[in-house]
Amino acid sequence: MVKFKRVCVFCGSNLGYRKIFSDAALDLGQQLVKRKMELVYGGGSVGLMGLVSQTVYDGGRNVLGVIPTALVPVEISGHAIGDVMVVADMHERKAEMARRADAFIALPGGYGTMEELLEMITWSQLGIHNKPVGLLNVDGYYDCLLGIFDKGVEEGFIKHSARNIVIAAKTAAELIEKMENFQLMQGHAPLHAQVAPSRSGNDEDPGTANL
Repeated sequence: MVKFKRVCVFCGSNLGYRKIFSDAALDLGQQLVKRKMELVYGGGSVGLMGLVSQTVYDGGRNVLGVIPTALVPVEISGHAIGDVMVVADMHERKAEMARRADAFIALPGGYGTMEELLEMITWSQLGIHNKPVGLLNVDGYYDCLLGIFDKGVEEGFIKHSARNIVIAAKTAAELIEKMENFQLMQGHAPLHAQVAPSRSGNDEDPGTANL
């Protein structure tokens, strides 16, 4: 079985109106701790970001937050969780998160979460990385988005093979298992056509700063 060392989680800086979303963030954090996985995330200490990162940190696993300078006063409340890398902008944030992670999981979130998710899907389609991309579809939150993907296949804008990039499940445990199985089956080669030669690697970490 493939085991991920470090998982990147995209999620909202808000909690949402229903407790089920907070519960899902806590459960995902606990699953990462249980599986001895480290966390890379957006660096915030508020909303679902704060819940999942605090849970992983309290469980004794390494946490790395990557946050643009402009968002530090907005998304870090009181103190930072784990190590924090402050970068210039959103583009650098996504590049660093992608480079350092073995897999990606999106919890419920807003525009930013969806944009990060879609960029990782696109990079996979282009062959820039071959890391699993998971969607934690809590209480059907992402049903409409998954429906858009299916519509894209139906109308000829998304290839059937590219639709397989997105792995969805309703619980964290099920999602991680499906992602591990997906990675095991595909090995080191994507299941879709590669059109870009470069891949994001897992280079040694440069120094990070505690805020």
